[in-house]
Amino acid sequence: MKDEINIEQRTEIRATELPANLKSGTEPLAGLARKIAILDEALDTLAGLGNENTDRAAARLRRSLNEFEPSVTLLGQVKSGKTALLNALAGWADLLPSDVNPWTSVVTSLHLVPGNERIETGARFQFMTEGEWDRLLEKGGRIGELADRAGAESELQKIRQQVLEMREKSRRRLGRKFELLLGQSHEYGYFDKNMVERYICLGDDFSDEPGGETGDEQGRFADITKPADLYLNSKSLPVRLCLRDTPGVNDTFMMREQITIQAVRDSRTCVVVLSAHQALTSVDMGLIRLISNLDSRDVIIFVNRIDELADPVRQIPEIEASIVQTLRDHQGPTEAQIVFGSAYWANRALSGGLQEMAEASATSLLAWASARLGAGSSDMPVADMVWELSGLPQLYRAISERIAEEAGEQHIARIAGSAVTLAGSLQAAEAITINGGAGTGAMNMYEIRGELSEIAKFHLHALQGEFDKLIAEYHQRADRVHANFIQRATHSLIGHLEQHGEDEVWEYSPTGLRMLLRSAYNVFGTRAQTAARDSYEAAIGDLAMLYSRAFGPAVEGIEIAIPSAPDIPAPVVLGQAIALDFRDGWWTSWWRRTRGYKAFAKRFQSLIGAETEDFMTQLKTVQTSEIRDQAIVTLKGFLEEQRDVLSSLGTTAGAQGGDVQELFYGATETQRRKKLQSTMETLSRYAA
Repeated sequence: MKDEINIEQRTEIRATELPANLKSGTEPLAGLARKIAILDEALDTLAGLGNENTDRAAARLRRSLNEFEPSVTLLGQVKSGKTALLNALAGWADLLPSDVNPWTSVVTSLHLVPGNERIETGARFQFMTEGEWDRLLEKGGRIGELADRAGAESELQKIRQQVLEMREKSRRRLGRKFELLLGQSHEYGYFDKNMVERYICLGDDFSDEPGGETGDEQGRFADITKPADLYLNSKSLPVRLCLRDTPGVNDTFMMREQITIQAVRDSRTCVVVLSAHQALTSVDMGLIRLISNLDSRDVIIFVNRIDELADPVRQIPEIEASIVQTLRDHQGPTEAQIVFGSAYWANRALSGGLQEMAEASATSLLAWASARLGAGSSDMPVADMVWELSGLPQLYRAISERIAEEAGEQHIARIAGSAVTLAGSLQAAEAITINGGAGTGAMNMYEIRGELSEIAKFHLHALQGEFDKLIAEYHQRADRVHANFIQRATHSLIGHLEQHGEDEVWEYSPTGLRMLLRSAYNVFGTRAQTAARDSYEAAIGDLAMLYSRAFGPAVEGIEIAIPSAPDIPAPVVLGQAIALDFRDGWWTSWWRRTRGYKAFAKRFQSLIGAETEDFMTQLKTVQTSEIRDQAIVTLKGFLEEQRDVLSSLGTTAGAQGGDVQELFYGATETQRRKKLQSTMETLSRYAA
């Protein structure tokens, strides 16, 4: 009888040839998964110890607990190997194709769910809206708008020609469906490589009939696809995780820039992927501007393609020193962790193709192994050694630590804090029952609900008013910074003209503007969090008084956890390119076409004012509104939880006959009390 060989059906690789250490580096996430499981069990127990109000509140908390999905955004240089790295992080070589169309603006999100079998469970592709497409067609994207304002007619004509070619190509592919697809989405209960290639990859022009129904051609929908979401199981991850692959920030139309900025804002952790051959240079200023607005703790730099280095042992320290110096010179996150590795090696290990590795890469691998692996590693299987040397375990450890110690702990503490209040209400209900009611002067449920409604109305209105005040003050400060910058830059321009004349191109860095706006935003963020915490504490004070008046001394020991203040997303929109960042065609053209000092100053103010209008709006209006809305939604959710708690207590206090008494004095009294006490201890430990 022959032994049965376990074959990975989707890759046709023997399971024994896959690295056995794929989970290496995810230990912090495994610890987080254990905490989530313990807390979920405590919530399940809690639901069974009360009435329907408790059950409903506990179920809501369990859903929120298990929907936790931290996101990590990958961004970096063109041809740095971001997509290959994403495949390796997902544990699936060749999952996503790497030849992404430079004319698309697609952020591809992999939603990884723990599972024993690797299965693609769904896909969603969202198309551009009609307004976004019109902006591209009519104005050539932001680059076209900039070139138009700068008077760079030759550059603008090139952009318009490219847009026309793209439009005609899209129409040939989609035919009459073209306009109907804008603003729509396609959803599937599965995905495969061919499907992904249809939506996000470079495609050839088609010679078949326009708008054909086959739908199998590569790149058919690529020109109008914006975000892509793919859902699949992962055998190596213990918790949900979203990995976002961004196309980059340096495309022809600067359409990707806004989408990449949004992706970074939505993630707590950002992995910057560099090529070992390119490292980080002034050419990457768009990338540096983005990450300079993030805390060092939120940035991990992965230097990919060390497999292409002739002498990695000698070259890697030199590359690291160069990266650190470049970040220091350009006010980047100098304390960001730097990891070196090779997505190529990782994917070779995943695909079982180590024997087909290029000779130069194999030589580099051996050199790196001699420096990195100790004597005890000689007994490791080859695939495990290659996986370790690829840098993926080190990268995963850096990601896992940040998620587990920050977003994960905050999520658990928030859920546990709400559950502590719920468990405390059950203990109070027991005291109420033992005392035979709520005590003298107890309020009926109609009065309790009415007063709670007034408390909610008052504090929601007060929080809204406080945020309106903070936002108005921030707007004044940001506008003052903006106006002062334009004034200083104009004076610098006039001074340059007086000293050097009009033949020498003037340069002026917008770094000062970005730093001052970031400072103003940070002040607003700090004040916003303080205002939210003060509002929550004030609401809790009023609620505690309501509990006391409604149910007397029985509820004096009940704990009401303070909700978490809203997160303040990094002001990454400040990394958006503006006219002063360019030293190429349209800037020089603008300079040479303008004559006269007054004309220079006037046109400059108009140009910079229009160029900075977009990120000023984002920074002043969009991000502040999101912070305000999050604070208000948190307060509303907290008050809804209190409504359930008060209803549960009211049900106990108003109950008659032996039903409630039996709940606390029946045969299971001791067991129930022990369960409740044990559950409360667990919840309190995680809420701390």
